[in-house]
Amino acid sequence: MPPRRGRAYRKLSRPEGRTPIPSENNVAIGTGAATGIGAAAAIQLAEKGWNVVVNYSRSEADAKNTEAECRGHGVETLLHRADVADDAACRAMVEATMAKWGRVDALVNNAGATKYVDHNDLEGLTPEDFQHIYAVNVIGVYQMVRAVTSHMKSAGTGSIVNVSSISGVSGIGSSIAYAASKGAVNTMTLSLARVLAPEIRINTICPGFVGTRWQRDGQGDKYDAVVQSVEASTPLRHACTAEDIAETVIMMVEGGRYMTGEVLLVDAGHHLDFTPLVAR
Repeated sequence: MPPRRGRAYRKLSRPEGRTPIPSENNVAIGTGAATGIGAAAAIQLAEKGWNVVVNYSRSEADAKNTEAECRGHGVETLLHRADVADDAACRAMVEATMAKWGRVDALVNNAGATKYVDHNDLEGLTPEDFQHIYAVNVIGVYQMVRAVTSHMKSAGTGSIVNVSSISGVSGIGSSIAYAASKGAVNTMTLSLARVLAPEIRINTICPGFVGTRWQRDGQGDKYDAVVQSVEASTPLRHACTAEDIAETVIMMVEGGRYMTGEVLLVDAGHHLDFTPLVAR
């Protein structure tokens, strides 16, 4: 995203309780940044000089590793535990960011939840499963957007990237509930793009298969076979990694000044022939 105009901010110490001097570096909040796409995006932003908030809900050790790698690039970090399904926790994370740096320039909504249930097994999903998946994947995205909006609007600029899934476009994926939740995120992006403009851009990426620990855990002993199948059936003959998807996240954060409300598929072309493979 373009740099702010005007006099550069100075980094100064401040007495406790005073308004923070805004950081010279851009600041990004990444939800679900302990592992996978979220971690890769946080690290790549740090490589580009962004201060980053590494959010996690359970994987504290992994989050600390991600934070350490980000700091290794010479930036400042904030490790913050929060469940995005909790509105108060979302608001508290944003306020902690503002208290530390006085600004928030980008939000990467990556936190997600699922349950692996074959689509043919209609009894395999309970109302509680739907409620949990929607609470994180849909309501959590909305709550984080709402929490940053006033700060970005006041600054006159901001970029939000939602990490959705090809499931939300094709109806394939780890479960029907997951696919439905990602479809909701895609539609919500269109609504939010209208009301957040002109100060804030919001876009969504839809990865296909991504070789993360989430996939390994979900696929179990079928994982290697799935990777081989994706590589064989995908036009670009590639099964994407978390780092591949993070590259597109960074592109949307920093570029595309006049792109908003976009839902972009990033899957090495796999969507050209939708097949019943588990996505993301």
